[in-house]
Amino acid sequence: MTYSRREFLSTAAAPLVDPQPPAPARSSVGLLLYSLGIRNRTDKIKPLAGPVNFLLAANELNAAGVQIPLGVRPEAECDAIRKRASDLGLFVEGIGDLPKDGDTAKFDKQLATAKACGVTVVRGVLLGGRRYETFRTHDDYVAFDKAARETLKRIEPLAVKHKVAIAVENHKDYRAAELADAMKTLSSEWLGVCFDAGNNIALLDDPAGTAKALAPWTLTVHLKDMGVEESKDGFLLAEVPLGQGRLDLKGLIATIHEKRPKARLNLEMITRDPLLIPCLTDRYWATMKAVPGHDLARTLAWVKAVPRAEPLPRISRMHEAKQMAVEAENVMKSLAYAVERGW
Repeated sequence: MTYSRREFLSTAAAPLVDPQPPAPARSSVGLLLYSLGIRNRTDKIKPLAGPVNFLLAANELNAAGVQIPLGVRPEAECDAIRKRASDLGLFVEGIGDLPKDGDTAKFDKQLATAKACGVTVVRGVLLGGRRYETFRTHDDYVAFDKAARETLKRIEPLAVKHKVAIAVENHKDYRAAELADAMKTLSSEWLGVCFDAGNNIALLDDPAGTAKALAPWTLTVHLKDMGVEESKDGFLLAEVPLGQGRLDLKGLIATIHEKRPKARLNLEMITRDPLLIPCLTDRYWATMKAVPGHDLARTLAWVKAVPRAEPLPRISRMHEAKQMAVEAENVMKSLAYAVERGW
C-alpha cells in the first residue's frame, strides 16, 4: 500500500490548504519523523512511527530517505524495512536512545537493529531538555558534561562493534565550542555530530560559526530554517519552511559539505508554537556565565535586524485538522524548495 498525495492530505483537512503539485523531481534531502509529528500522533490508521509507513510517506513526498527511531526489532522486521527502503531507493538513518545510566545493553540492541535495517548512522542526544531549563546551577551543568563524556566513551566500542556511527546532535545542551571539544577529546571515527542548523541560536551561537565549529565531525544534518521574533524576556525561535526564515542555508550546507561531503541532509520542519529563549532572565545565565556579552548583543541585534511582518504562527491555537494541514504544507514547501536548489 502506498500513499497518494490526496490520501496524505485527506486527514490533514484538505479544504483548509490549497494543494500544490508534487515536487517535479526527488530531492536529495531526507525526512525526519518529527517533521510529521502532528500527523504521527493523530493518524491511528497509518501511524508514521512505523518505519515502513514512514518510508512510503517520504517516498510520496519525493524525499530521499528517512531518519526515524527503529528501536529493537526481530530479524524479519529488519529485513522488511531494509527491502522496502531498497525497493524505493531511499536511505534509512536511525534515532537511538543514548544510555544515561551506564547500562548500554538496550542501546547495543538498538545498534544491532539499525545495522540489520541497513543503517550506517544513528542520531542521538545527550540531553533531552534544554540547558537553560534543565540546570539550575553551573555545577549541575558540569556534572552533566562529565556524565555525557563518560556515556560517549562507553558507547564508542558498540559503534565499532556494529560498524554503525553515532551522531550526537547539538541539542540546546552544548554550545558549539563545547561539543567540538568533546569530539576532539574522544577522537573516534565512529563518534560524530548530527548538525542541527538552528538549535544553537538558543545558546547565543552564530549559525555560521556553529557550522564551522562542528563540520569536521558532522555525520548527518538536521536541515531547517528559523524564524525569530522579539520578546520581553529575550526572543522567540521557530522552524519555518525552508527559504522563509533567517538562515543562510546555502552557506551552512557548503560549510558542512566542504569537510564532510557525504553528510546527508534531513528536513526537520517541526510545526509547533515558537520556543521562548529567555536570554534576558537570570535563570537563563545559571550555566552560561562564561558566554561573552558580545554573543548576547550580536544575537539580539540579529533578531531585531529584520522585523517580522507578522507574528510567528501559534499552532496550539488551531484545531487539530488545521494543524495537520499546516504541517503537511510546511513539509511540502520545504522539500519543493530543496528540489529547486538542487539539494
